Amino acid sequence: MRLTRHLLPLALALCGASAAAADLVVKIGHSGPLSGANAFAGKDDENGTRLAIEELNAKKLTVAGKTLKFELLSEDDQGDPKAGVVVAQKFVDAGVKYVIGPYNSGVAIPAARIYNDAGIVMSTIGTNPKITQSGYKLVFRISASDTQVGASMATYAAKTLKLKNVGVIDDRTAFGQGVADQFIKEAKAQGLNVAGREFTNDKATDFSTILTALKAKKVEAVFYGGYAPQGAPMARQMKALGLNAKLLGPDTLCTAEMGKLGGDAVGENVLCAQGGTVLDKLAGGAAFKTKYKARFKKDPDVYAAPCYDQVMFIAEAMKQVNSVEPAVVGAAMHSMSYKGVSGAIGFDEAGNMKTSAVTVYTFKNGEPVPLAQ
Repeated sequence: MRLTRHLLPLALALCGASAAAADLVVKIGHSGPLSGANAFAGKDDENGTRLAIEELNAKKLTVAGKTLKFELLSEDDQGDPKAGVVVAQKFVDAGVKYVIGPYNSGVAIPAARIYNDAGIVMSTIGTNPKITQSGYKLVFRISASDTQVGASMATYAAKTLKLKNVGVIDDRTAFGQGVADQFIKEAKAQGLNVAGREFTNDKATDFSTILTALKAKKVEAVFYGGYAPQGAPMARQMKALGLNAKLLGPDTLCTAEMGKLGGDAVGENVLCAQGGTVLDKLAGGAAFKTKYKARFKKDPDVYAAPCYDQVMFIAEAMKQVNSVEPAVVGAAMHSMSYKGVSGAIGFDEAGNMKTSAVTVYTFKNGEPVPLAQ
């Protein structure tokens, strides 16, 4: 009896260890700017990824007879291509099989090759068309491309705002330049006159010279290809210079950070185009916003929901093919579809979203609000 009492806890412990050993660990990396001016966006993407992983672990999914245990490894790529490549190699060495990110196109373009060569599925926010033009079968874009966003903003400017004369500024990043190129292409097709194109960088704070040049050309709007940390002070300086033109931009301006940094210079004068349908209009959108806020004590920003959905889609693909191998799962993702909180998800052969609605937003009380889709 005494021996039995001593052996029973040991037997239970061994059973527990055996059960733990049966778990199949799946490492998911997140690469994004967790420091610097765009840290708010990187953290938002990380939170969306984390929320999905926590929910999946609570569900205890099984694949190939084993319980899946998802682990998140998040790294700060600083929004810098060189740092992003270092992060990519770090994930390869750590045995990461799936990556959510990078956020920036300039990081995603060089990182994509490393991930693809290592057999890692990469799901990026990066919008530059080049990301999915390399033939990498394991690279996916979980947002609208520059072609869709830039063209949509140009069409809205011409057909809805009835503008005739516009100026363009870009920050010379892969993202900013790419979306500005697409805006100009569609603007000209719509009959808009592009009076001038000016350049800055993603660290700049003074835009007075280039704005003065565009003011002299009597532009009715300025399209800015870049990020909110530069877009907000640009709006302030446009107001200070008496440049009574609208500030147009891509999804990176469709964030509360724009209103926070721009203050009273950011209102209905600012319009931006963002891929995806408004969360509040979708069946699971409101519930997602509620649980995100309960978990992280703030509202989700632009891409938390798509990041969350992509992790859930990857898990669904794993169940469908009864495997966690990226090559097998990635191949399935090209033919599957998934209904997420941000809408229907499906990818074409190149890894682009098959369909991605684009919504135009403006600002009220410092917050982006939808205008048209």
